Amino acid sequence: MATQKRIDARDRLIVALDLPDVSAARRLIDDLGEAVRFYKIGLSLQLASGVGELIDDLIKSGRKVFLDYKYYDIPETLAKAVGRAAKLGVSFLTIHGSSPIIRAAVRAKGESDLKLFTVTVLTSMDIDDIREMGYSMHTPEDLVLYRSRMALQAGCDGVIASGREAKQIKELTQGKLLVVTPGIRPDGSSADDQKRTTSPREAISHGADYLVVGRPITQPAEGTPRQAAQGIADEMQAAFDAPR
Repeated sequence: MATQKRIDARDRLIVALDLPDVSAARRLIDDLGEAVRFYKIGLSLQLASGVGELIDDLIKSGRKVFLDYKYYDIPETLAKAVGRAAKLGVSFLTIHGSSPIIRAAVRAKGESDLKLFTVTVLTSMDIDDIREMGYSMHTPEDLVLYRSRMALQAGCDGVIASGREAKQIKELTQGKLLVVTPGIRPDGSSADDQKRTTSPREAISHGADYLVVGRPITQPAEGTPRQAAQGIADEMQAAFDAPR
């Protein structure tokens, strides 16, 4: 029987570059060095001067880029945006919307290596937030699982979801969807504006494939960002290595 290749946590830790500008992002990348191989670029840097060059430089250096722009528009417009992202060589891209929108995005990525992820429910939202949005008869977990099923049927590669729902998503989709989990908070750290958090070990143990970590690394309570990243990667590795 072939043995399963060991997962290297350094390939599964995504650091969120939610920083004031590209210069700050470059300084952090330099500080983290080889401790981090995957970076998320989201809305805080989307319109920043020099972000296109930053994306190119990360990819050329052998690092991976998760473009977290949460594309949401009519199918034709979304398809054009996804096609452009695929040509850039980014690894992950977030989209949002109904099945026709998702299917258009899947078609647009073509044979590229780009993986598409639909957003389920933000980890900063709880039941009160979704009720305010009109989902009065549902819990966050209900919506996460419904949207995960829709993503699978539409041909998406995975979903963005809290570690609290990762196990249910894996069971529902028979492991066919990747789960990328934000809202990660190491034990003892501040939750900040996150409401449905998990620790690195909890998220991986529940089935998350990748973790997105921002402030616990970019603004660590103790030590340097590199030390914080290494500590989280070590905790992830222990969870990946544990029997399942």
